[in-house]
Amino acid sequence: MIDKSNTQLSLTRQCELAGINKSSLYYERRAEPVANIDLMSRIDQIHMQHPYYGSRRIQQVLQRDGHVYNIKRVRRLMYKMGIITHYPKRNLSKPSPGHKKYPYLLRALPVTYNNQVWSTDITYVPMQVGFMFLVAVMDWHSRYVLSWKLSNTMTVEFCKSCLQEAIDNYGAPKIFNSDQGSQFTGEKYTNIWKENKLEQVQISMDGRGRATDNAFIERVWRSVKQEKIYPNQYANGTALWLALTEYFNFYNHDRLHQSLHYKTPAQVYQPQSFKHTNTY
Repeated sequence: MIDKSNTQLSLTRQCELAGINKSSLYYERRAEPVANIDLMSRIDQIHMQHPYYGSRRIQQVLQRDGHVYNIKRVRRLMYKMGIITHYPKRNLSKPSPGHKKYPYLLRALPVTYNNQVWSTDITYVPMQVGFMFLVAVMDWHSRYVLSWKLSNTMTVEFCKSCLQEAIDNYGAPKIFNSDQGSQFTGEKYTNIWKENKLEQVQISMDGRGRATDNAFIERVWRSVKQEKIYPNQYANGTALWLALTEYFNFYNHDRLHQSLHYKTPAQVYQPQSFKHTNTY
């Protein structure tokens, strides 16, 4: 837990050890009107239920619920939330300019062992006032969440630091999969394998607009939001971080998965050198 009265460790060092951006401790978004925050929360819920819905379908669901919003407003807020980046329509979402194109390597691929495939994704997290972004790296075979971080912006550095933590603690996968969001496609991010002398890692990227290509981590987002985020609506970044710390510990070590024959991700992953980097 972050202790602002601790005279032995600075807040910066405490945040580094906890895996949270310092700005998240104080974060309260003031620029977005309350009406937009409420609308964004509803858009996020629709997106979790129907990840393949674009802006027009989401607008129609809102209208069916009795809320009439201009399509431009819905698109703008979806873009702000990063949703269109993940499930693009036409040219509304673009990878990093000039980035190298990587094929999707997981279609029909049997995933049969740990560290065969890792994937990453970023998602919008609503709070009482404002919102934050959550990024995670997950092992496909075990569903084990290897690392996660919170930030108030979707920067390359934020996403890269999460991946670096997974590498530091668990090594490297054979294949690493992401979507084609600009955070993941630029050399500043993809060069992480070269920087760690892990050039053998194969990079895979989802097909444009295919929500099912990264389905396992999308299920993680649905679980954490439906079980922890939506019922609570946390007041600030610190409260959100503490709640997610508790949830991911539960998810990895106590939550039974039918697809894992009612084992936990930790039981399947069984890392030899187990490090809790996001604990109280």
